[in-house]
Amino acid sequence: MVRLTPDLIQQSMQYLNPCRDRELCLRSYRIPMIENLGATLDQFDAIDLSDNDIRKLDGFPFLKRLNTLLLNHNPIVRIGDNLEECIPNLQVLVLTGCQIQELTDLNPLSTLSNLKNLSLLQNPVTHAKYYRQYVIFKISSLKILDFRKIKLKEREEAEILLKSKEGKEYLKILAKKSKSLLNLMAILIVILLILRFLLNENIQISQKMEELKKIREAIARASSLDDVERLNNLLQTNHDNNLNSDQNGMDVDEEDEENE
Repeated sequence: MVRLTPDLIQQSMQYLNPCRDRELCLRSYRIPMIENLGATLDQFDAIDLSDNDIRKLDGFPFLKRLNTLLLNHNPIVRIGDNLEECIPNLQVLVLTGCQIQELTDLNPLSTLSNLKNLSLLQNPVTHAKYYRQYVIFKISSLKILDFRKIKLKEREEAEILLKSKEGKEYLKILAKKSKSLLNLMAILIVILLILRFLLNENIQISQKMEELKKIREAIARASSLDDVERLNNLLQTNHDNNLNSDQNGMDVDEEDEENE
């Protein structure tokens, strides 16, 4: 995998695309996450991040100029909240061939008031009941979905359906399912964190007990999967720091032995 660094951004291809937009090409680097796009200095209308290993659509700085994002064939399963604060003028979002599963996973896109063209082709979510109606209803700014123009009649039918008694019940079921999945994912992540922590031989037993107490307190305060992910990142950082400390200690011991 290759990190999306300022150097990579500067070295990548930049050109005028067929729409006469200034585009940055970051295809096929196996980039695992979106980061450091502030290095673009908001000089691009379009950014192509297709064919990478990105799992979550977030990590953007404020990019007022950006209007097109291409993310074909990334294993994206989640969309971050508050994207409108970072990419307020996004008009085209192509997520063809990603891994979005649930209709409620698309809800964060509803805040992008300028989003007009969205592709979710070849995502599992496209097989969900009322998929097209739900997306049209939730993202009112859309003009084109999956390369098909949204007709006025189609928009009206989607609104009637999802505001009906049947539609409201369907929305309740989706919300309940989403919450259950979120809780299950959070529990599984926490279990893995605790197991990884307990199996870390580089940490003293007394320190493990103290850190586990802190973990339990942090878990109790967590209200979303993002909170759990932040906890995961924190523990990973601590784990890496412990390994580095141990390695430094080994290096010092080796130097002492050589001096003797």
